[in-house]
Amino acid sequence: MTTTWWSRLSKQQKKHQDDHAFESQPGEKYQGIHKLSNDDADLTPGELTFEEDTAGGMGRHLGVMSCTLLIVGNVIGTGIFSTPSSILSSVGSVGASLMLWVLGFLLSFCGLFIWLEFGTMFPRSGGEKVYLEAVYRKPKYLATIVFSANAILLGFTASNCIVFASNILVAAGRPASRWNERGIALGVIFFVTLLHGLIPKTGVLIMNLLSMFKIVILVFVVITGWVVLSGKTRVADPYYNFRNAFAGSSTSSNDYATATFKVLYAYSGWSNVNYVMNDVRNPVRTLKIAGPLGLGICTVLYLLANVAYFSAATKTEIDESGVTVAALFFGNVFGSVAKRALSVFIALSAIGNVITATFSASRVNQELAKEGIPFPFGNKFWASNWPTGKSPLPGLIIHLIPSVIVIIGPPPNIAYPFILDIQEYPKQIINFFIVIALFYLRWKKPDAVRPFKVWWPLAVFFLAAASFLLIAPFLKPSNGVGDTPPLPYYLYCLVGIAVMFVGVLYWAAWRIMLPKVFGYELVPRKERLDDGTFVTVFSSKKMQ
Repeated sequence: MTTTWWSRLSKQQKKHQDDHAFESQPGEKYQGIHKLSNDDADLTPGELTFEEDTAGGMGRHLGVMSCTLLIVGNVIGTGIFSTPSSILSSVGSVGASLMLWVLGFLLSFCGLFIWLEFGTMFPRSGGEKVYLEAVYRKPKYLATIVFSANAILLGFTASNCIVFASNILVAAGRPASRWNERGIALGVIFFVTLLHGLIPKTGVLIMNLLSMFKIVILVFVVITGWVVLSGKTRVADPYYNFRNAFAGSSTSSNDYATATFKVLYAYSGWSNVNYVMNDVRNPVRTLKIAGPLGLGICTVLYLLANVAYFSAATKTEIDESGVTVAALFFGNVFGSVAKRALSVFIALSAIGNVITATFSASRVNQELAKEGIPFPFGNKFWASNWPTGKSPLPGLIIHLIPSVIVIIGPPPNIAYPFILDIQEYPKQIINFFIVIALFYLRWKKPDAVRPFKVWWPLAVFFLAAASFLLIAPFLKPSNGVGDTPPLPYYLYCLVGIAVMFVGVLYWAAWRIMLPKVFGYELVPRKERLDDGTFVTVFSSKKMQ
């Protein structure tokens, strides 16, 4: 039994070393993170070594194609079908709306390049968790716990489950009631959880197929837009919106900040591969190819799809219709029957987004549990790949619980625009600290191995944008109420900050208050689980 265990572990370690070799400089080969962790302990995030952190699970099964589709599948959700209308409503003009989509593209690529630098320096699963731990090391575990609060409490995919349910009901010609819509949404999140937890290879296959389907849908929209602009459809004046495109533009900073959050929500998902690096073959090379390729595909399709949308309906029609610009596009070009087909497209896009987002979120949750974060009933179960030994069903359950609560709890018409804003605001706080961490490492560790280096002006631009997006939402919008009445326009910012503060309180209780009250200290140790996963476990030692 012992011989088998060690031989299997040695094969895993050899495979990891082979997978992670990369060209750092012309003619010079390094062993990636191994060199960093062996030569500089200050650059090892968390308690586990690289070999320990990457042990267990399915191994490295995602190549360039799967990683590119993982990004495409997460970026292209329902945002491109629904948010153009609300963005236009916020900023007041087609020209300003299109400029925000360009800004979203620029910010997303700046962010991608920053995450590429971190991801190639630390090619292990967890994304921002790893990068924050590598820099913000004191107070110990504070950055990890604060990130955990955001990742777990706000990492749900409830909104796209509801979108799937509502569009399937429209396609079936059935009226949506409070509970049939929510029942379908619950069925979606439970199905996706069991899919990834019990038959993970099938889950990845479905994920890839749906991502390809999304590309086909948007290519169809883009080509149809070209036909509309050629004047060969029933649309009378396809260039109407592009004359005086900036007429009526808002002058409120709050309007632009709120609209930018929606654009960034539509682009979110470009960092998806960073969360699952333990599953990626030759992760450094794959990340450097799949990241720009996946986001580039989405950006081109997004910008051209917006042009197509605005060619088929005037701003007045969009404002007065009460439906999404995508629905107007299909209705005006193909007739009312086509709206039912659009509902099917949006439903499939929504469930594809749920499948990809859940896949990556479960890996982040597993990494948090492996780090020793105190979960109910201990962290060993939540860090495991139970029951198959291949996929983290416990991590999927952590993702499932808040998703179910959000699906069942609030009324959708007010809740989901508010939830969208809440999820994006704490991300900007994390982004701010990630960029600060980038500059800190450039200063303190200038000789660290960096297979990719972002051009520093891009990082400065991203930092400035994150700072603006943290401040501007508190400024009064032009309509005085924002886009989630009757809720105060600044409430989503306060809720996002409160979620992160919950993490601070949780850390203080775990690391300071309870040990002080009960007279013990936390002593970490590492354990290897039956499925090969290594986990940090804390035991209480009575202080003398």
